[in-house]
Amino acid sequence: MTEISENVEWFISAIISLPRDSPVPIGTPGYNTYTSQKAHWLGWLNPNSGTGTYVRASNPNRDARDIYNRIVEPKMLLWLAEAAGVCPSLVNSAKEDASQKMKLASKSAAIRKHIPWKIIVEALQAK
Repeated sequence: MTEISENVEWFISAIISLPRDSPVPIGTPGYNTYTSQKAHWLGWLNPNSGTGTYVRASNPNRDARDIYNRIVEPKMLLWLAEAAGVCPSLVNSAKEDASQKMKLASKSAAIRKHIPWKIIVEALQAK
């Protein structure tokens, strides 16, 4: 049985409750067709939104932890950590480590090394 904190619907609700980041122009790298990382997350979590750069299929067996661990856009991960209230020193360490990597997947892995799903859940639950 999936814990409530691994439920995609819980994750969507938690993200909806977070403050929106400052909007950027359409086409800004790391934003696809979105103007904020909050909108990027919400669009990504809803495969029927049609706002992604590729078609994503719904997978009823995928939980929120799986989704977090598959994201390869560092801006999404860092916005989520900051907006959720993760300890700033952890966020700064994650940013520093990610800045040393070249590929998006490596940058995202570096962020998750410092800010694993458990820390995101704790921060979101504390909100």
